[in-house]
Amino acid sequence: MTILFHHPSAVEHRTPPGHPERPERMRAVETALAAEAFQNLDRRLPEPADIETVALAHPEEWVRAIIDAAPKEGLVGIDSDTVLSPGTINVVLRGVGAAVQGVDAVMAGEAQNAFSAMRPPGHHAERTQAMGFCFFNTAAIAARHAQTAHGAERVAIVDWDVHHGNGTQDIFWSDPSVLYASTHQMPLYPGTGAVSERGEHGTVVNAPLRAGDGGDLFREALETVILPRVEAFGPDLIVISAGFDAHWRDPLANLQLTEADFAWATKKLMDIAERRCGGRIVSLLEGGYDLEGLARSAAAHVKTLMQG
Repeated sequence: MTILFHHPSAVEHRTPPGHPERPERMRAVETALAAEAFQNLDRRLPEPADIETVALAHPEEWVRAIIDAAPKEGLVGIDSDTVLSPGTINVVLRGVGAAVQGVDAVMAGEAQNAFSAMRPPGHHAERTQAMGFCFFNTAAIAARHAQTAHGAERVAIVDWDVHHGNGTQDIFWSDPSVLYASTHQMPLYPGTGAVSERGEHGTVVNAPLRAGDGGDLFREALETVILPRVEAFGPDLIVISAGFDAHWRDPLANLQLTEADFAWATKKLMDIAERRCGGRIVSLLEGGYDLEGLARSAAAHVKTLMQG
């Protein structure tokens, strides 16, 4: 069974006009997942996470400082890309809640997998730096929650967002209990993700692609570099940073993936999860800024998860 975590308040995180990380992203995913093929989804409203949960991956004082920076009206920029609005903190904390409640459900055996359709993304957030549209690193918090609340010894995070998850890499750089594996376009924001970046214990795996690369090279990167490492790591849970901005329609990058490529990657990770960790996967929406490409890709991803 697949659980979908989503909350209508996800549109209440506001960004300036023309900003790619906009409320319409959520509406596009909501519409896609309202189709008849998804009527059997177990749909749940996530509760906001508390500060202590966010502090699994970030210093608590820093978390409180971000929360305190949120405006009562208007917008406050942390940087030129990353903007707080009056509704942002509630949305971000519900996104973290969706991730940890997904972990709870999957680790308890309520479902094989879960997908969090929330925004904004999280994988650029470093331990003490919000950036790249991201405030708190949801994937990192999910992994830590699996370890602290459910005794998971090893968690694998697989990130196929077109932008490298510098924040997730930063948080787990010296941690042998979490494997971080990413395929992404390079060179591209944020400038990290070279093959030579391996972490202190060799548990960082980067398989960069070049502008113009399509599904064949994406699949090759997973087959030859990432999937064997995930399999050998033997995780107790797989977390997916599911960005869909490597889709050929996306305006922020130059890869040429289709929704079929994301479905293929989903199935490959499900096969490993079946062999290694009882099928347990928690998938978290990251990027994806063309509304049609995002909607199609998220639908293909969730449809595949439901076939588990």
